[in-house]
Amino acid sequence: MNGTTAFPPTIASFSGEYQFLSNFWDATVSLEGESYRSTESAFQAAKTLNPDERKEIRMELTPGRAKRLGRRVQLRPDWDRIKDDVMLELVRQKFTRHPDLAARLLATGHATLIEGNTWRDTYWGVCDGAGQNKLGQILMKVRGELRDLQSELEQI
Repeated sequence: MNGTTAFPPTIASFSGEYQFLSNFWDATVSLEGESYRSTESAFQAAKTLNPDERKEIRMELTPGRAKRLGRRVQLRPDWDRIKDDVMLELVRQKFTRHPDLAARLLATGHATLIEGNTWRDTYWGVCDGAGQNKLGQILMKVRGELRDLQSELEQI
């Protein structure tokens, strides 16, 4: 195999060695000029336009607690229309601002990335074989962007 590491054709869970793919991974990103500890925290804050609710989420120490707060915020009226773009931007930040994570994402090669879960999230992931896997699709898109950027830099 030319000395390269073989990755499975599908990474079906963002756990273990692939936990870095999870939005719960500590990797600072920003939303409208404010820093958040994780993609999950920033995403939950983006659900609301209320600055007090955003601050409360930003101050949470864990992405799990930020997620719980995000379930109770006053949902912005355009959320369903913009949530995929918000997620794309935050995931893109995670991997462009943290070169170590970018290298790990690139190292997944061409594996299909599936956010397999047991909490019945069939929008962002897949549960019991069903789901849209939007997060996995976004990660693969960002991986492709990073690969293209890497190729461009190698040609310079």
